Amino acid sequence: MGKFQSKVKRNSSKYRADSHVEESAPVQSPQQHNRAHSDAVTYIAALKSDLCVSGGKDKVVVVSNWRTGTALKRFVGHDREVTKITCVFGSNRIFSASRDKSVLLWDLHCKAGSVQKFVGHHLIVTGLAVSPDCTKLVSGSRDNTLCKWDVESGQCLLKAAVSRNLVTHLCWVPGESCIVQTSEDKITRVWDTRNLQVAHTFPVKQHIQMHCDVSEDGNYCLTSSNGFSGQGCEATLWDLRQTKNIVCEYKGHLQSTASCIFLPRGMSDAPLVATTSSDCTVKVWQRDTAACLCSLFLDGSGPLSSLAVCDNTSILCASFSSGIHSLHIDCSEGVTLKQVAKF
Repeated sequence: MGKFQSKVKRNSSKYRADSHVEESAPVQSPQQHNRAHSDAVTYIAALKSDLCVSGGKDKVVVVSNWRTGTALKRFVGHDREVTKITCVFGSNRIFSASRDKSVLLWDLHCKAGSVQKFVGHHLIVTGLAVSPDCTKLVSGSRDNTLCKWDVESGQCLLKAAVSRNLVTHLCWVPGESCIVQTSEDKITRVWDTRNLQVAHTFPVKQHIQMHCDVSEDGNYCLTSSNGFSGQGCEATLWDLRQTKNIVCEYKGHLQSTASCIFLPRGMSDAPLVATTSSDCTVKVWQRDTAACLCSLFLDGSGPLSSLAVCDNTSILCASFSSGIHSLHIDCSEGVTLKQVAKF
């Protein structure tokens, strides 16, 4: 995805939540496990109910039991840092993108190297989306192109280019043959994967769009923006059924908002979303009102790079300086976040 545009200053108190939001008390002693990665963790995704998969600057893809903080598999094959991870929840297949311009397919139960390699981009691969049946893969790159791949053969079926479309993230729309894509040109696009053509573009934002996610019902899309000193740094909710106007914006981060996700409906009566930022905070928002319900500051973590949902009470957060954080979310009386472990 390229570098984060803003560095976190050492005076971490600057990045605490806004005064009108009561910040969750920092956990004094989260359980510390062996680190999954030897360097910054760039992306994390949920693989199964108790497994997550992460990629890092150490060029390694790691499968961990997030409940115990134990690394179960370490896949080595990329020549440069891993930029993105994608998988279909419940499957055994893992896709990883890298600065080495390639995408690799790994099998959870395969002891050898990668199962398949997808080569065709000319620059760093920064976006991955896989179809629900794991047969089709779409990758995006800073070379302004998207490629559609047949997973079994590794063959590139289609390739499309849009000028200045430096891809930052891709996300498959559940139940549809479409993907959502964010870009450094500040535009969010919806692509039809059948012909790899742009089906719709959302109104241009004022800042680079860093990440995107789609709700489980396929009706809504979230995107997040870069920025600094509170300018930009927001997440944006779009309605995929009426693709003209912004539904609402979530403002409160002080540095680039690197990741945004929808939380499962089972967590709360009201729909929730979560964001994480280079300002070292994770925030949970009421989806429809954009009210910030809680904010957790992860001291010493460095920029936070990615979020993943594990179950109805747990979120994982990847960081540059302190590995992967396991967070517990409690919606019984209001909404609170608590750090329980690091690995």
